[in-house]
Amino acid sequence: MKQGLPNYQFGQAFQFVFITLITGMGIGLSVSLVASIFVAGLHFFVDQRHSMDKYLPSLKIADGSLVPLIWLIGAALLLWLVRRIFSVQRWHGPADSIFGAHRLDNEIDVKSGIGSTLAAFISLSGGASVGQYGPLVHFGATIGTYIRSVFGNKSIGTDVFIGCGVAAAIAAGFHAPIAGIVFAHEAILRHFSFRALTPIAISSITSVWFSTAIFGSEPLFTLNAAATDLLPMVPILLGSGLLFGVVAMFFMLALFKSAAIAAKTGFSPLVLTLVAATICGSVAILMPEILGSGVTEINLIFNGGYALEFLFLLFVLKLLATSLCIGFGLFGGVFSPAAMIGTAAGGFVGEFLASVGVVTVPQLLPVAGFAAVTAAVVGAPISVVLIVFELTQSYDFAVAAMLAAVIASFFTSLVFGHSFFDEQLLRRGVDLSRGRSDLELQSQPINSVVSNDFIALLSDAKTKDAIEKLVKAKKSEGYCIDADNRFLGKYTLPELLSAPKQAKLSECLVTDPVVLNHDASVLQAMEVASNFVGETIPVIQNENNTIVGVVSEADIFDAYLVTQSRVHDLEHS
Repeated sequence: MKQGLPNYQFGQAFQFVFITLITGMGIGLSVSLVASIFVAGLHFFVDQRHSMDKYLPSLKIADGSLVPLIWLIGAALLLWLVRRIFSVQRWHGPADSIFGAHRLDNEIDVKSGIGSTLAAFISLSGGASVGQYGPLVHFGATIGTYIRSVFGNKSIGTDVFIGCGVAAAIAAGFHAPIAGIVFAHEAILRHFSFRALTPIAISSITSVWFSTAIFGSEPLFTLNAAATDLLPMVPILLGSGLLFGVVAMFFMLALFKSAAIAAKTGFSPLVLTLVAATICGSVAILMPEILGSGVTEINLIFNGGYALEFLFLLFVLKLLATSLCIGFGLFGGVFSPAAMIGTAAGGFVGEFLASVGVVTVPQLLPVAGFAAVTAAVVGAPISVVLIVFELTQSYDFAVAAMLAAVIASFFTSLVFGHSFFDEQLLRRGVDLSRGRSDLELQSQPINSVVSNDFIALLSDAKTKDAIEKLVKAKKSEGYCIDADNRFLGKYTLPELLSAPKQAKLSECLVTDPVVLNHDASVLQAMEVASNFVGETIPVIQNENNTIVGVVSEADIFDAYLVTQSRVHDLEHS
């Protein structure tokens, strides 16, 4: 009868728990500090931008000001400098965090991650119509990856480090620790395990504690209302949920369309950002509400601060401005703009229904729009609903947000995709729906399982010599090459045995056998091997048609089993 755990098992467990605590707290503190400084810095520069009107009245024009235009052009120029300093080919965001968490090697480019975070800070400080949470999420993932690489922690997977950083960023940004934990699992890791949950929870809670202790706990959004008697609102919430799904779909399509237009122009990144800055800044002269992440405007909409016509105009212009900024290189996130677009759409629907005599619960539809559009865009309905709950402290509002969010997310998943980030990856050739195993096999080159154990003879070799070599090597197949090692074809023992002994090998070849390109992946090899009958498949160098090795079905199957085992350990340990 087992009396208890041996001492070495207890010691290992204690050591692992200690490492988990240190990891979670360390990442939580690091990300919380940077996220809090990021947000505080944004507030400082936004205040400077707003106060510029007071001490530079000459910048006034009509009913607006040239200040937004000047700041955005300055931000565009600084982004060009950041791109040069960090050698960034493209800005990195949550899509890269998700991809990193789904790869067993978890490659996240730390330099590009830091450069992209700085770029987002510059864009937001200049007033670009982008969000702050996407860049902070990726920064958290970058910090998690960097900390693991520095300390060489092998007992916890890098995907968990990424999850810790992401949870800490969300928790610090929204003061919502539970939402941070769920978001890391729902949107980034997309699997659940106790080894992941514990450090992620510690990181999220530590992040909120630290940011609250140092920078205060002022709520991000304020909602001065209480939702009562929601049952009559269910049909309206169902209908509006579908409408919000359409809004989210158009927003994501606009983002991709803008990027496609920018690519077709052939302009340099500097010119593209200047174009976006000029257009967005010019519109902001008369409509400054489209600038920034939109937190102030969301709070005003929540509390009925805008009229019907203005809400529609704000909704349209915010959608277009954000698409222009992100598509043309004024880098930032989509979370906050999606939230503002959804809130404006919800406010418009609520005001419209009130204008035709339909009584609704005040603030309910703006909150539902906030949750629904954001959830559909980022692909995390449960996390967004938890953010609503933790921000509003209202169970009724959270239920209403859930109803609209799941309808919107379900609709966009059917007609568009799981999220904006998944579609970004899909357009790069990464299909997350196929799971970690396929992603790993797709990234694993066939060269990793290639064997040099094969028989290759020149085309003028005799049949009897080929038979002798195959029998001695206990093989049934071999390959024919020319003097320059170029692949000519394949020969098999049964065919050779039925041919004249003095016949040339070139007369007994299968000239169009199944082959693999040297740059193929193991996943592609699996697809090819599914219809293959034979001993081995030759791997051919494309440029000069030389044979670099062979693979057997057993080699491919072994690679698949190893990958499956690693993925199982990752997702179920």
